[in-house]
Amino acid sequence: MADFKRTLIPGRGPLAKVPAPAVFLLVLALFGVGVWVRGPVGATLLGVLVVGVATLLAVTWRYLEPSARVLRLLVLAVLVLVTVSVL
Repeated sequence: MADFKRTLIPGRGPLAKVPAPAVFLLVLALFGVGVWVRGPVGATLLGVLVVGVATLLAVTWRYLEPSARVLRLLVLAVLVLVTVSVL
């Protein structure tokens, strides 16, 4: 059985105590509603995700392996493209 209390990146920051499944469900909900609603409201919801992903990437950049950096940049680029497409 998976350990849902395990942190993704060790630390004592504000997100250290947030359970990973809760974050996953929040991101999934924001993405789903943003794509479903479309228009400026959907783009705004997706924009919130873009800012969140970019912030997390910037904060964790030095701790990531080069392959993980490339993957996260790819995810960010796809999210930006989806955001632009819903306008």
